[in-house]
Amino acid sequence: MAPLGNKALSGNANQPPHFFKEDEEEFIRRENPEIDMLTRVNYHNEDISYGDNYNSYSIQGVDPQKALIDNILVPAGNGRFINDIDNLDRRKVIVISPQMQETLFRNSDPLGKYVTVGKIPFQVIGIYKVENNTYDVPAYIPFKTSQILYRAGYGLDEMAFTVNGINTQAEFDAFSKRLREQMGRRHRFDPEDLRALGMWSTLEDFIMLNGLTGGITFFIWIIGIGTLTAGIVGVSNIMLITVRERTREFGIRKAIGATPFSILKLVIIESILITAIFGYIGMILGIGLTEGINTIMEAMNSGQETSNDEMSLFSNPTVGLNIAFFSTALIVVAGILAGYFPARKAVKVTAIEAMRHE
Repeated sequence: MAPLGNKALSGNANQPPHFFKEDEEEFIRRENPEIDMLTRVNYHNEDISYGDNYNSYSIQGVDPQKALIDNILVPAGNGRFINDIDNLDRRKVIVISPQMQETLFRNSDPLGKYVTVGKIPFQVIGIYKVENNTYDVPAYIPFKTSQILYRAGYGLDEMAFTVNGINTQAEFDAFSKRLREQMGRRHRFDPEDLRALGMWSTLEDFIMLNGLTGGITFFIWIIGIGTLTAGIVGVSNIMLITVRERTREFGIRKAIGATPFSILKLVIIESILITAIFGYIGMILGIGLTEGINTIMEAMNSGQETSNDEMSLFSNPTVGLNIAFFSTALIVVAGILAGYFPARKAVKVTAIEAMRHE
């Protein structure tokens, strides 16, 4: 079951102020069981101040699942996000961004302190992580609190949710059509009128990102297979040259009573040892290199978190152990085969002919 990124329903500027009904969430969940996480959203702009410092910010009243839907992270030591108890008790609590902390608190610890939102005090309970250097980010308060303060205790501006089992544009179009028909019957508008109900989805971006990631993965596999092929050819050439140079030695061994099988076994064991040892060393060096690069990039991102986030696209450049072990095993098998065939040919030569070999 793959989730469909984020999907949202929003009112239109031409709609009445309370277009969405109070039980909208229950209705949508009941009619569409594939919906997973859901948050209601109210939007509001207000001045936020602390002492003599203030600025105007966007404020969103949200449910706790907003953090999961939009991947809002509150790092350890920075408090927490809004929870169900905040919503049920209509608490006046707020989660701010690092930019708000810098403007209002001059980078001092704001947790537990009270800011004034308009004329109402709110306690700061968390500072969420921002992935870019923009100041155009909202503060979050409990949805029920925003409803009481800014919507006369009723209504909402938007709903955002995730949907399981939608992976293609055709599946999304069918779901959207069904949802529009449901909302059209409920709110008495024509489902074909796209202006009646705002709807958007991240599925298209999700599909495009998957395609881009798949293309990069395919390109990396091509490079990896080419590198392995070059290694296999190199091992084969080395073993071929080694066996040819030891043909005289094989003749002497046969002359003093060595069987062809014992000579063949000797070559194969040497091939296994050489390729296994150096393949393992190569695997360790490769993993060490990627881990070293990852450590450097993490250090750079932590030092310049708000201005260098472009590098996060290339973070964690590691290789799975299954792939590393498979590649090493492939090299070992190639070494065995590369030593077996020329050795088998060499042991078929008579002892006299082998000793004459230069």
